[in-house]
Amino acid sequence: MTNSFSDEYFMRQALVEARLAAEENEVPIGAVIVCGDRIIARAHNQTGRLNDPTAHAEMLAITSATASLGAKYLTDCRLYVTVEPCVMCAGAIGWAQLPALIYGAPDEKRGFTVYAPGALHPKTEVRSGIMEAECAAAIKAFFRDRR
Repeated sequence: MTNSFSDEYFMRQALVEARLAAEENEVPIGAVIVCGDRIIARAHNQTGRLNDPTAHAEMLAITSATASLGAKYLTDCRLYVTVEPCVMCAGAIGWAQLPALIYGAPDEKRGFTVYAPGALHPKTEVRSGIMEAECAAAIKAFFRDRR
């Protein structure tokens, strides 16, 4: 039996968002922000729909979460995202002072760990590889179908 509030549970919720992105012909990356055991924000990539290169899942989720809490810092929250954040998103995660970033698949081409490993807040805990195979499969299928 699975703990209903495990990292896998929340990553499954992020994968739901990633599927919504794919259905909208967006790069299938999804994110959820959790405070305690409650999801306070969910988002997926919408760069095409919004005609905005900054409309990444993480950015939209952070904006939604800060609005939900009425605070600019997310110091009691965790961000779950299906793919390793890019440098821009890592910077926003750092500025939001999120204490935990949990992601599924690495991004060797655009991920922050390659280009800006110091972008996060120094106290941010990073856990990677959560449901990595499922997260990677969503991205691979999306780009394979477009070739």
